[in-house]
Amino acid sequence: MIRKLVAGTALGLTLMAPAASAEGLNIAFISHSSASNTFWQAVKKGYDDACEKVGASCQLILTQTEGAVEQAVANLQAAIASRPDAIFVAIVDNNANLIKEAVDSGILVLAVNVDDSEGAKGNARKAFIGQGFSAAGYSLAKAQSENFPKEGPLNLVVGVNAPGQTWSEQRAGGVTKFLEEYKAEHSDREINITRVDSATDLALTADRIGAYLNANPDTTAYFDTGYWHAGVAKVLKDRGIEPGKVLLGGFDLVPEVLQQMQAGYVQVQVDQQPYMQGFIPVMQAYLWKTAGLTPSDVDTGQGIVTPEDVPTILELAKQGLR
Repeated sequence: MIRKLVAGTALGLTLMAPAASAEGLNIAFISHSSASNTFWQAVKKGYDDACEKVGASCQLILTQTEGAVEQAVANLQAAIASRPDAIFVAIVDNNANLIKEAVDSGILVLAVNVDDSEGAKGNARKAFIGQGFSAAGYSLAKAQSENFPKEGPLNLVVGVNAPGQTWSEQRAGGVTKFLEEYKAEHSDREINITRVDSATDLALTADRIGAYLNANPDTTAYFDTGYWHAGVAKVLKDRGIEPGKVLLGGFDLVPEVLQQMQAGYVQVQVDQQPYMQGFIPVMQAYLWKTAGLTPSDVDTGQGIVTPEDVPTILELAKQGLR
């Protein structure tokens, strides 16, 4: 059994996957994230656990630079050339030709974590295991709206961490959809909604949103499409701004966010259950190979998490499950 975590490069990656056999199942998992992204630790835990259960030979292949689409595409090309039984891929680039190439060569392709922006209509992947991004964004904004001040103007900021990438754009779209509806329902109040490019790096997001808050000290709430608002929380704390003065919410239960939830700076977070995103596709690939069962879509959820939930989550996080 082989379970490797590999950082690939856009300049060429050789996967040392063993040849397929009747007894074994070989899987390559192509991510668009780097090893610095703590979200993927729980994905890897689920992936490793499932691979061990079914005796599969598995690799999780990360990019060297966070969110580097060109590196992820190069790693996908290399994976197809190595001819594993199955490829799991976060489709951050709608490259239907590559997916079709893999499928035509007999490889099972599952979209995991991020799907084509058009879903099954966009390319030949067999199924998607991951979060419904638009619905999750809508749920985040709806939950945070319960914390909005009851009177006065509202200045709401939607941070698009990765402009042009499906996961970020669709989450931002869901947040904005709810906020526009909220604005229409509260026409007696001044409500401003602003979109900003907020980056996929804790320090850079902190710098950009920190600068925005300097120029706009009356900001009511900031919505992140990932977990990088944890950096914004640190800025607020360093400036002596009390928790809740600027409401913060986003996605994924990474350690940085849980710490800021405990401190009171993050009020609402959405969980997409990364362990499931690693575990379930392996089981689907196993059943596809051994029993001919067709994989199906699995929505890993849009669970709303508040500070009261953090103690329980921290216990699960120690086990690598959250």
